[in-house]
Amino acid sequence: MRGFVAMRRAAVVAVLLLAGCGNPFAWFFRSPPPPPAPLQPIEHPISVRVLWQTRIGRAGEAVFTPAVAADSVFAAAQDGTVVRVESATGHELWRVTVPGPLSGGVGTDGRLVVVGSAEGEVIALDGDGRMLWRARASSEILSAPVVADDLVFVRSADSRVFAFDARDGRRRWLYQRAAPPLAVRSPAGIVVRSNYVFAGFSGGKLVALALANGGLRWEGTVSLPKGTTELERVTDVIGLPWIGDRDACAVAFQGRVACFDLGNGQAIWGRDLSSTTGLGVEGRYVYVSEDRGAVAALDRATGTSLWRQDKLTNRQLSAPLPLGAEIAVGDLQGNVHVLARENGAFVGRFATDGSPIRAPPVAMANGFLVQTVSGGLYALSTH
Repeated sequence: MRGFVAMRRAAVVAVLLLAGCGNPFAWFFRSPPPPPAPLQPIEHPISVRVLWQTRIGRAGEAVFTPAVAADSVFAAAQDGTVVRVESATGHELWRVTVPGPLSGGVGTDGRLVVVGSAEGEVIALDGDGRMLWRARASSEILSAPVVADDLVFVRSADSRVFAFDARDGRRRWLYQRAAPPLAVRSPAGIVVRSNYVFAGFSGGKLVALALANGGLRWEGTVSLPKGTTELERVTDVIGLPWIGDRDACAVAFQGRVACFDLGNGQAIWGRDLSSTTGLGVEGRYVYVSEDRGAVAALDRATGTSLWRQDKLTNRQLSAPLPLGAEIAVGDLQGNVHVLARENGAFVGRFATDGSPIRAPPVAMANGFLVQTVSGGLYALSTH
């Protein structure tokens, strides 16, 4: 029985890596994925300009998110490639290869550059690409590490958060939770803000940990498991939680999107909604890429629905990136869709290399970045 459960878990884990799939359990039941909705032409589209583009390396089944720091962009690929380029021009400053395969994006403060591997290894480089130290987590690292306050924070796939000393890689503390029988294998990451580490977990939980020692400060329930089978009861917090000055928001697969009081973790509101990639927040808006391919905008104060763009069904959307008057979201065919903040109407579109954009777009000073599964890194601007 134990072996059978492990096999079932491995099957679901493997399919749910493909974040954004309209029905992540389709492979488990051997049903083909539904076709993506055809794209309609946009009347009077705004210009989406390429500031620069370069090649990093293929992602395989991993989700690689680039990072911006110290006037540079840092990116990685599955084969162990780590690259630093100038954020203004895309000019390559250095390219190194570290022991792989890598399995998540880059974490950096501009001086320390950190990546994680499929074997649970944490690898730290200096700002010039020289290896400084290697440390070990307990399992595969699916999301980008975070460098803050002389510490490196890593989330492993077995529901653990590690804090390593940024100078030598020595482990400073560990926070762990019991792993459920089934879990979504997705790049659920961590956010550091105001002396706290925020992370989402299986079972629909969002936690705030003390940065200094990993102690639990509060725990909020984004979503509770529902249904009778283990598959139906999978409800994991997805992607990065959003942390503001007074509130925190997160979304769960087969669950809800919810916002909490930052001080004590008390729920402010929650709304039924499922995502396999995550959310973005800006001003009064909470934007969520739903698992079936719609983009929803909710009122940040109340959770009231403001609009819903449903013309991207089954296009396996990335998490959305707010850009002021617009929102950018990627899809399975390498398209970047630009939607109007006020009503969700299509206002622009850009085609990259035709391979999926699984990682959320990343903001930079004069535009935003997208990294494709085939290894294309594009700096784009809508202005």
